This record gives sequence, structure tokens and C-alpha cells, in this order.
Amino acid sequence: MNLSDSRTAGQPAESAAQPAASPAAQGQAQPLARLSAAEAVFNAIRSDIESGQIAVGGKLSSEATLAQQYGVSRSVIREALRSCTALGLTVTKTGKGTFVVANKVANDLTLGQYSARDLTEARPHIEVPAAGLAAKRRSGEELETLRHIVEAMSAETDPESWVALDSSFHATIARASGNKVFASVVADIRSALAYQSETLNMVADRQHASDVEHQQILAAIEAGSAEAASSAMAEHLRAVGAALDSILNK
Repeated sequence: MNLSDSRTAGQPAESAAQPAASPAAQGQAQPLARLSAAEAVFNAIRSDIESGQIAVGGKLSSEATLAQQYGVSRSVIREALRSCTALGLTVTKTGKGTFVVANKVANDLTLGQYSARDLTEARPHIEVPAAGLAAKRRSGEELETLRHIVEAMSAETDPESWVALDSSFHATIARASGNKVFASVVADIRSALAYQSETLNMVADRQHASDVEHQQILAAIEAGSAEAASSAMAEHLRAVGAALDSILNK
């Protein structure tokens, strides 16, 4: 059974057969529960690595081969592999492929040019005051943009599209603060935020909780309450930090 590129609701996980071999290492297709396609591929590859079916130093099959085996697009494969890299399990070398470098999660996550620890330490000093300022300074157009993003996120079933909306939400709040330093810093870390959200959604199932937290931030900004907006953003970042800790401390 192949995967599709979208979430499939209502299909029981027990309908999937048990895998007989590692597709990533041995080139054999493997039936999987119908989670999101990227989440299912990620879970399969991570399981193979942590169980030793793919040894440290081993090379994964190419993106094209994995895409064909799982019946998904190469973008889905790349999404799954990015999370393996973020967890410190693999390294992708341009022109050479993806190699296993560890069989357990690293002490910190690699998120583009920043680490999870970097982001966890820095974001409260940037995004909490930015949310408070946005509540007082946001324009009607910026508020409407935030409403549209939050509404779209709640209805979005494609993980990659949701992650793009998530980074847009945080970038829009920074711009709405009217502080160019905050806006510039958030723009600079935007790709790292996307990697972080992508990994947390796969590993810690954060998407629905984030939707609720974003709605609370939006409500406070909409009400013009700097205190409530700052508090809602602080709570969101605290929850993100707790999810990261749960991954790293397993």
C-alpha cells in the first residue's frame, strides 16, 4: 500500500500490514498507517534508524527512490528527511545523498543555521514584546492578514502549507509591531521557525495546539490589549519549548 500526499481521515491504522524490511535501506516498499504522508515516512525512517535496521554510517535510498517506494512526492520525502536531520539522526550531503550519523536523538535540534536552543532562548525577547506592540499599532490591513492566516491554518490539511502559514503568522505580527528591528530579526529566523514547526508537528503533534494558541494571540491583538497579546505569545512559546524538551529528553 502506498501513501498519498494528503491526510486521510477515517481509515483505521490497523488496516496497514506490518513491514517486513527497511525500505529506506533495502529498497523495498513498506505498508504504513495512513497518517500524513510526511509523518508516516518520517516515522518509518526514524524507526529503521533507531532500531539499527539502517546502521550508523549507512546511506538512505535516493529521494526519487523513496518517493516511488512510498507513493508520495519528492517534496514529502524532503520534508521527512529534514526532520530526521533536525533530530540529529541524518546528514544530507549535496550530490552524495543522506547518511545516518546517529541512532538516537541529539541533545539539540538543528534548524537550518540555528539550533532549537538558540530559538528557545531568543524568541521570548523578540516575539513577546512584538505581539504587545502589534496589539497597539497594527493596521486594519495587517489585522485582516492575520485573520486570514489563522483561518487558513485551522482548515489546512497539508503539513507543508501549514508550516508556511505558521511562519507568515509570526512574521506578520513582527511587522505589525512597527518595530523594524523585530521585523528584521523574525524575517532572518523565518526558515528556522519553519523547520522547527515542521519537526514539532511530526514528532510532538503540535499542529492543533498551535492553531488554538494562534487564535488566542489573534484575539488579543484584535482587542488591542498589549498585555493579553504579550501573555498569549509567551504561553505559545512556552508550549513550543515544552514540546522541544519532550523530544530531546526522550
